[in-house]
Amino acid sequence: MMLIALIRPIETSTADVVGTTLAEVLVELEQHRKPGFELASAPVRMLKGVAKMEATGTFTRVDGVQEIEADDMASLEAKVPEGWRMLTVRTA
Repeated sequence: MMLIALIRPIETSTADVVGTTLAEVLVELEQHRKPGFELASAPVRMLKGVAKMEATGTFTRVDGVQEIEADDMASLEAKVPEGWRMLTVRTA
């Protein structure tokens, strides 16, 4: 039985932004998003003494998916390169 896995790189980036509204913060974060990444989290904090908020956005890579094959799960796991994650496994 052949196993097939989809794998993708584990890569993140962050950006700190400041805005006066949540909508403005989201626009600022979108300007920092690299191609192939999506916003995973963005906790917002109010700034003391001013009518502004700050957020640290964390972006995760969502492109670069590849397929690998092996005869068993141990061999499949051994084929996942460092810095990559296994997304799904199915039988061929």
